[in-house]
Amino acid sequence: MSRDRLLIFSAALLGVLGILVYKQAKKDEAIGHPLAGASTSDFPSISGPDDITKISVTNGDKGEVVLEQVTDSSAPPTDAGPATMWVVTKPVRADANQQSVKDLIANLKDLKVTSQINLRLDDDTRKEKQLDAAHAVHVVAWKGSDKKVDELFGKSGAAGQLMTLASKPDVVWAAKGYSSYLYTKEPKDFRNKEIFHFDDANALQAVITNTHGTFSFTKTGDKWAAASGTKPVVRFDQEKVKDMLRSYKSLNADDFGDGKSLSETGLDKPEAQLELHLNNDSKAYQLSIGKVSAGTNRWAKRSDSDTIYQLANYASDWLTSDVSKYQSPADAGAGDSGAKK
Repeated sequence: MSRDRLLIFSAALLGVLGILVYKQAKKDEAIGHPLAGASTSDFPSISGPDDITKISVTNGDKGEVVLEQVTDSSAPPTDAGPATMWVVTKPVRADANQQSVKDLIANLKDLKVTSQINLRLDDDTRKEKQLDAAHAVHVVAWKGSDKKVDELFGKSGAAGQLMTLASKPDVVWAAKGYSSYLYTKEPKDFRNKEIFHFDDANALQAVITNTHGTFSFTKTGDKWAAASGTKPVVRFDQEKVKDMLRSYKSLNADDFGDGKSLSETGLDKPEAQLELHLNNDSKAYQLSIGKVSAGTNRWAKRSDSDTIYQLANYASDWLTSDVSKYQSPADAGAGDSGAKK
């Protein structure tokens, strides 16, 4: 082949290859983009009603969380009938965080399809778009026995939140309104973590018993006094007691000790205990602190509940420390290390 013909052939080949690359690029560009010409009248309804009674959320391979509405026998009936509350029934049975469930239901109600996506779902694409079983967030909701929602959510992209319907698993849609953080919580974060909730302004007395002794704090008027055993605490700083009460007035757990025994957690022989009394409240708020659980967290338990909690160190430290936790620093050279006995 002559040099001229070789040049012509090479140029022609490059031209064909260029066209093929261009067409493939355009084809690739279309994948994952809204499908042109799709009619909004054909878009499915993906929202849930506000009277849902059961929700299942499976966050990929992290397991399933089931939330169910039940009768709340501790609350008076309403005009609509018996009071209700939400509980977690899987992976364990426990009280749910009521606001978290309300937020989730409100978000389900706001979901809306905005476009159909031009996307062929082979195994690799499902994985890349997080629409496979190991990554997708699968949400199912019922009203009574009637299933209202059954959807899988994957990646969020330029077109919106990618999703499929369980009834049509090969058709991809883009949705708006999806707030992923409401669905991708750890199972523990769907639960009610509240340990205490009270108005710290109403606190009258707090008694702490630990390996260092017994410390009592009593308020008269707006002033706090403190004693270690039977003797007043020297250099007592009442602002420290107020700080402790602020830490405990809305006290939440970090995690739970499901399945653990009192002996495993050290709660059979607590390392510290708190008894708190409030004005116009006959109930005593009692908390026991056990062994270290994870990191610097400690196991804890209320006296009126079997639930075992993990409590952050910043909270448990108020109960496990010696009396210096509630004192002003000693003057330089004073040599006074705490309460006199």
